[in-house]
Amino acid sequence: MNELFYLDAVDMAQAIRRREVSAGEVVRAHIARAEQVNPHINALVSEQFDRALQDAVDADRALASGTEPGPLFGLPVAHKDSYLTRGVRTTFGSLAFKDFVPDRDSAVVARQKAAGAILMGKTNMPEFGAGSHTFNEVFGATRNPYDPRLSAGGSSGGAAAALAAGMVALADGSDMGGSLRNPASFCNVVGLRPSIGCVPMAPTSHPFNTLTTGGPMGRCVADVALLLDVIAGPDPDDPLCAAGTGSRGPLPRKDPAGTRIALSRDLGGLPFEPAVRQALAEGIGHLQSMGCIVEEDEPDFTEADLAFECLRALTFAANYGPLRAERGELLKDTVRWNIDLGLGLTGADIAQAERAHGRMFSRMAGLLARHDFLVAPVSQVCPFPVEQEYPRSVAGVDMPHYIGWMRSCYRITITGHPAVSVPCGFTPEGLPVGIQIVGRYRAERELLAFAQAFEDASQARRRKPILP
Repeated sequence: MNELFYLDAVDMAQAIRRREVSAGEVVRAHIARAEQVNPHINALVSEQFDRALQDAVDADRALASGTEPGPLFGLPVAHKDSYLTRGVRTTFGSLAFKDFVPDRDSAVVARQKAAGAILMGKTNMPEFGAGSHTFNEVFGATRNPYDPRLSAGGSSGGAAAALAAGMVALADGSDMGGSLRNPASFCNVVGLRPSIGCVPMAPTSHPFNTLTTGGPMGRCVADVALLLDVIAGPDPDDPLCAAGTGSRGPLPRKDPAGTRIALSRDLGGLPFEPAVRQALAEGIGHLQSMGCIVEEDEPDFTEADLAFECLRALTFAANYGPLRAERGELLKDTVRWNIDLGLGLTGADIAQAERAHGRMFSRMAGLLARHDFLVAPVSQVCPFPVEQEYPRSVAGVDMPHYIGWMRSCYRITITGHPAVSVPCGFTPEGLPVGIQIVGRYRAERELLAFAQAFEDASQARRRKPILP
């Protein structure tokens, strides 16, 4: 693929800096691509194409006048519809906010703007990010670029689909129970869930939320590292956001031979579709070809589901409890259910979950003292029909609720450690399957460097979707 809209973001940024291509040419190529494919995918919403064209003109003039370009200068980006964008509609995928236009930017939006990025629009998401399938009553469903009959995953599904289809160079997302990792796996892109406190989630009504984090998405690991450089770091409005987090500069190229890998095939006995297991087997082959030392090992996940599901419900109650009381009829059933679950928690429930939360962190830290990384599947299923709200069963096992099929991601969330989904392989039907790599706490740079080595070995990211 040599189309301008499929250039890696790092290469695109360098080409603009060297004036090998103008910001205007880059933006026009992406707009043409979006106009061609977005009607089939529905990944970009609240498009800002006219604004993007003017911003590109301004960028080219600034570069010609000697302005020092920022790290994202001239790159077309889109922001998840959960992030505030000043003067641009932000709906959170909910009818309750279908006409909301904020007067300020979220921290991750402001940082990309300051770095020279050009806004193409927002990316679609499920209502309030609830569920790992992107659909809502405001914009409808987002479809998978590799097969538009299927789901793009979620909740950052619009971001993953827009990247895979070449509509943007970079995209941001957020992740509570897999919302960066699952759509990355479904759409053959890279999604990083950083450690809590790496990327600010300001502003927010729940600033001490220890489950949800923002993160970068891209078509390759180097692009994800580039965006992480921009959005990571402390923010006065986020009490959890720490200094010294994130990657800085190009990732080091290190021989992966001898890297100690803990392999978990099923993350504590979870069911997985056969095609996911087959893709993991391919991933193990890549690791072995890299010279890694692969040993089956995992932390004890006994308390992971209890802790995550309780604290998730608490977060929904904290964020949306008042909205449930005032305009609950506008919310989808699963959102109301999750809020009500949180409102019904007792102090004993929360105390038990917090104790388990701490133990899960310690167990993962102990595992990663023995090994360099944990490798596991991302999602328990492959992309499923877009009309299906969520998988009711996996490999013949019934799921307990609408997020039960995502335990392979949220069992990692509750450990607090960073995790990245990297393209790994394809099913016989041509559907992407990613692999999940978990790194040491606040060691995003080391995690991404190893993920890049895996990416080089697998080459799965090179296979682009065939779209109308």
